[in-house]
Amino acid sequence: MTGLCALDYAVKQGYQITAFVRDEKKIPDHVNGKINVIIGNVTNYDQVEKAMVDQEGVIVVLGTRNDLKPTTELSDGIKNIIRAMKKNNVERVSVCLSAFLFRPPDNVPAAFVNLNADHKRMLDAIKESELKWIAVLPPHIAGLPNLNYTVKHDESPGLVISKHGLGEFLVDSLEQSEHYQKICGIAIELTQFCSVA
Repeated sequence: MTGLCALDYAVKQGYQITAFVRDEKKIPDHVNGKINVIIGNVTNYDQVEKAMVDQEGVIVVLGTRNDLKPTTELSDGIKNIIRAMKKNNVERVSVCLSAFLFRPPDNVPAAFVNLNADHKRMLDAIKESELKWIAVLPPHIAGLPNLNYTVKHDESPGLVISKHGLGEFLVDSLEQSEHYQKICGIAIELTQFCSVA
């Protein structure tokens, strides 16, 4: 649901949004009429390119839902996005990946090895793109309130992030040049979990 959180936040910030989705039913009723919706699959270049026309920035939140089998769908998708961005002179892109990429491959939980491998292919593709990319590597994504979060380059600052905070950063980072061409770890500040009895 990170993509919906990013969508909600971008709408509240007043951006003109084009949502590229596989299933129009995933778009919440409260944003109907406020955004442009294009139905398509990220593995179809022509559909991706159509969505890229007249855009200034891109937020990528791709997933396989609960399917953890080997795949190249995500990395094939990001390659189509990069190609379409370049054709349409779009420079800025934030991409949601996973904090497992901070670990050595043999230290990734077995259930996530295949997904992590495709996330690595995604990361490699955006690093080679020469775009103004922001690679966001969140830890566990929780349905917590939007608490303050910390962002660090090239390391994970914690174990959990609110889906709302993550969506916010994916949007805001597009205009924060200090994060361009950086790998960003993000997590809730630990002091917010502490309480005194």
